[in-house]
Amino acid sequence: MAVNEAFLARMRERRVYLIAAILFPLIVLIGFGRTYYLKGLFETPPLSSILVHLHGGIMTAWVALFITQVFLIRSKNIKLHQTLGFAGIALAMLVVISGFFTAIAAGKNGAASFPPDVQPMSFLAVPLFDLLTFSALFAAAVYYRKRAANHKRLMLLIAIGLLPPALARIPVPGILALGPLFFFGVPTVLAIIALVYDTWRMGKLNKVFLTGTIFLVASYPLRMVIGGTDQWIAFATWLTTLSPV
Repeated sequence: MAVNEAFLARMRERRVYLIAAILFPLIVLIGFGRTYYLKGLFETPPLSSILVHLHGGIMTAWVALFITQVFLIRSKNIKLHQTLGFAGIALAMLVVISGFFTAIAAGKNGAASFPPDVQPMSFLAVPLFDLLTFSALFAAAVYYRKRAANHKRLMLLIAIGLLPPALARIPVPGILALGPLFFFGVPTVLAIIALVYDTWRMGKLNKVFLTGTIFLVASYPLRMVIGGTDQWIAFATWLTTLSPV
C-alpha cells in the first residue's frame, strides 16, 4: 500500500511540472505574441534596439530550457538533465545581464511596455526586482541542486516569477485595466496554490518552498512601495546613465 501511495504521489508531482511546462510557454507566447513572436502578423511598433532582440532570444532559450529539463526528468534522463543544468547557469547569467541593460535602456529612452501613467524611473523597480527575485531563487536552486525536492520547487517558483511581464502584455483591455492586481495577482495565486497542493500531496510542508514563495510574493508589493520613493527614483536615474543605448 505504501509503495502504491508513493508511486501515485510521484505521478501527481510529475503532472504538476508537466502542466507548468505547458502553461509557462503558452502564457509567454500569448503575452509576447503581438510584440515579438508573431510581430509580423500585427501592426505593432518596431523593436527599439538590437538589445531587445538579444534579450528576447535569451529569454526564449530559458523557456525552452525549462521545458526540456521537465521532459528529461519525466523520461528519467538524469545525466543529460544535470549536464544541461550547468549550461543553465551560464544562461541565467545572460538573462540577468541582458535583462538589466534592456530595463535601464527602456527607462532611459522610454518604452511602449511602460505604463503611460507611471513615471519611468518609478516603474523601473518592476523589471529590476524581477531580476533580483530570479537571481535569488536561481542561486538557491543551484545550491540545492543535489536535493531534488528543493531544487525542482525553486525552479517552479522561478517560472512563476517570470510570468508578470507576459501577463501584463496579454491584449485584453478588461484584463490590462486591472494592472498589478492581475499581473502580480496571478503569479501570487499560482505560487500559493502550488505550495498548498504540494503540502497536501506530500503530507508535510517543504520549508524551502515556503520560504521561496514568501520571498516571491512579498517582492510584488515591496517593489511598488520602493519604486515610489525619492531615493529609488534618484538611484534608478543614476542606473540609466549606465545604459549603452
